Amino acid sequence: MATIDRALYVRRKLGNVVFLILSVSAAIFGIAWLTMILGSLISDGVANLTPSLFTKMTPPPGEAGGLANAIMGSVMMSTLAVVAGTPIGLFAGTYLAEYGRNTRLSTAVRFVNDILLSTPSIIIGLFVYEVLVVDNGHFWHIGFSGWAGAASLSVIVIPVVVRTTENMLLLVPHTLREAAAALGAPRSHVIRTVTWRAARAGIVTGILLAVARISGETAPLLFTAFGNQWWSTDLDQPMSSLPQVIYNFAMSADDGWHKLAWAGALLITATVLTLSIVARSLSSKRS
Repeated sequence: MATIDRALYVRRKLGNVVFLILSVSAAIFGIAWLTMILGSLISDGVANLTPSLFTKMTPPPGEAGGLANAIMGSVMMSTLAVVAGTPIGLFAGTYLAEYGRNTRLSTAVRFVNDILLSTPSIIIGLFVYEVLVVDNGHFWHIGFSGWAGAASLSVIVIPVVVRTTENMLLLVPHTLREAAAALGAPRSHVIRTVTWRAARAGIVTGILLAVARISGETAPLLFTAFGNQWWSTDLDQPMSSLPQVIYNFAMSADDGWHKLAWAGALLITATVLTLSIVARSLSSKRS
């Protein structure tokens, strides 16, 4: 009997060591790639983070310049996308968590939301291009513009906020809702003053993750905002964006454009990392 117990202990110990080695190796493998990517961005991008990067326009080949118009375009379109997509995602997620947990409509909404979450961004860009950019004789035709770019990004924001809002609201203890209802508060008031407040940190985390998701999207903007070499804050006209400029400059043969592309890539990466860290911090506080 002791021999059997000893053999079982050895097998379990060996299995634990094997899986521990595999887990640590996988973690090291992932961290190593992240380290190499960040190392390349820092070594090639930091030297080009000069004041002119934020004050000058994208230059023609062979000349010095910056990314001011691209940075402004990205900020404007991303802000509009979040402002437009967040309320839709918030209310849709609230409906799924509070009103329609087991209805046919909620099942359909979750199914569509899952499809949107997994849809490649280039497909969303083509959809918005066909609906808003191409002149099909409809009154909503707006052509290549900042509005079209913001619309494509907002479609990406919505499913992220929907999923996060629903999950965060479902984590709120039901006893809080019952206590508020026992005091005579209507359901809408309970949602606004109890459940939304309890899940506020998680919802904000979802919004920040949505911003991080759209910060580096290139494909939708190629089909919608199109790009603009000059400074422009007119949303009715084609508008430059940082991801699109990085794509164009990285594909060129001009060394000056390559340097600007590295600087822009480092800028986007730093922004996404900052948003992710803030989101993690808020999530930890919520826990």
